[in-house]
Amino acid sequence: MKIVSVGECMIEISGSGQPDLWRVGFAGDTLNTAWYLAQLVPQGWSVGYHTMLGQDPHSDSMLAFLERSGLDTSTITRHPTRVPGLYMIKLHDGERAFTYWRDCSAARCLADDPAKLAEVIGGADVVYLSGITLAILPPSGREELLTQLADSESHVVFDPNLRPKLWSDPAEMREWISRAGAAARTVLPSYDDEAVHFGDADPHATAERYLALGARDVIVKNGGGVMVHGGPDGVRDLPELPRQTPVDTTGAGDSFNAGFLARFLNGSSIDAAVRDAHQVALQVIASHGALCPVEGGNGGTVR
Repeated sequence: MKIVSVGECMIEISGSGQPDLWRVGFAGDTLNTAWYLAQLVPQGWSVGYHTMLGQDPHSDSMLAFLERSGLDTSTITRHPTRVPGLYMIKLHDGERAFTYWRDCSAARCLADDPAKLAEVIGGADVVYLSGITLAILPPSGREELLTQLADSESHVVFDPNLRPKLWSDPAEMREWISRAGAAARTVLPSYDDEAVHFGDADPHATAERYLALGARDVIVKNGGGVMVHGGPDGVRDLPELPRQTPVDTTGAGDSFNAGFLARFLNGSSIDAAVRDAHQVALQVIASHGALCPVEGGNGGTVR
């Protein structure tokens, strides 16, 4: 099984738990999911990350970090003048607020080469992307990426990850998110965002909307509430799972996605995959920053 995550890795500045002391690392929603997948998938599976980096020292350090993390970086390209984006996390009672510097991000050009994109998508069993992947691209890049995904035989997994500040207006965001949902086989939305921006009355409505677009399986995350699965047999509530007060919610949804895919793609039932993904996310929200070691990795047989 070869999984490729497509998107933007950024320089992350996050709190260390001590006043006025900051920690620098690398993160980004699709990178976070790939990083956790590399820990969680069975031995012998390949997890790659596709993006575009610069030719600066920070890009060199980022590439080395990705390789140390066990990710296949063979498809990553380098831009002659652009550099990685950067963001800072500010926490209040465990909830996060972000400030971004990404206008000159090299990842904005990751879909500029259709032949390279076709190589990436055509060589993968599973392609993972998010709404942020689409948002950072120019319209021509979004069009190229979605056209190739729709025409591919890969299992496309999409997390809408709605971030309206990255889009010119809400209508543009809804249009492209819906188009990506139509190209995906598995969709992993978060109900609180979907309710705000698509007007869904409840998680069942979110699942039904993505199923109507053409998705086969939809797992609606629900901020600690009851999650929902939409599939060929309809829409249903999933078993309730334990809650935990977060230290830092950064990376919670990304790690959940990784935990779910590591089990689901290896044959686990939806309920078992969601349960194990929830346990991964509970470990992540107990630590600062987007990335932390998690237990239960590299077995692929947890039920």
